[in-house]
Amino acid sequence: MPSPRTFYALGLLGYPLSHSRSPELHRGFLRRCGLAGEYRLYEVPPGHPEALRAHLEALRREEIHGLNVTIPHKQRVLPWLDDFTPAAAAIGAVNTLWADHGRLWGDNTDAPGFLHDLQAHFGAWATRPHRALVLGAGGAARAVTYALLQAGWEVTVAARQPAQAATLCAALKAAASHPSGALCRPLPWAQRATLLPPPDLIVNATPLGMAPRAETSPWPSAAAFPPQARVYDLVYNPAETRLLQQARAAGLAAANGWGMLVAQAALAFRRWTGCAPLVDNLPQKP
Repeated sequence: MPSPRTFYALGLLGYPLSHSRSPELHRGFLRRCGLAGEYRLYEVPPGHPEALRAHLEALRREEIHGLNVTIPHKQRVLPWLDDFTPAAAAIGAVNTLWADHGRLWGDNTDAPGFLHDLQAHFGAWATRPHRALVLGAGGAARAVTYALLQAGWEVTVAARQPAQAATLCAALKAAASHPSGALCRPLPWAQRATLLPPPDLIVNATPLGMAPRAETSPWPSAAAFPPQARVYDLVYNPAETRLLQQARAAGLAAANGWGMLVAQAALAFRRWTGCAPLVDNLPQKP
């Protein structure tokens, strides 16, 4: 349980951040828990490690009390951290940081947040292992793949850089034991729409479709979807991404990542403050 504070300085580290709804969420959490504080956006473009480290050192000095981490820094911050939760160590990416007696800790709340929202949208179907196709091989894809493997799924990872997908699968296999039947294999990006046997779930863990490039999609415009597949897009801004439009036009059940954002944020907030906000009462759409 973290020590109570009179004021909580919280924030989000990433780039770009103009689309982020995290400040709105966490300010709502502060009000629900009756806590004083702020949640700021810390934009650090790629290629500026000195700025990244400066924010982490402010966290170590407890000038900042909690940081979320998003694209593109979920793996880039790892060298400056001292300790990891078991899930974060296995995933090899973090989204929640805090300091404890001068040591920087990293956790990953994306994995449980994703599973929570997947089951909220797709019900009992999502509680049973199926075949999934994860698009992307960055920090978010690592968390999603880890969560599915821990639930016993067969996961295929397609990335524009094939070596990155292969590394992801190899790392998760080496870092944690998974239930019998769980499997992770890489796939060339060009073959994502022709995978056999076809996936039951397609997850977009790339930034394709995110504002301001809302016209983009990770799914080829001329390609058919597997019949009866579910589609989950981690992108939540815009609420109706190009991928979701494609999936719904094909008659498929589909959901964006807003609920995952809420769930992972609530878990991070509890880590920092000890207060668990009532996420079930939060709006489920941007």
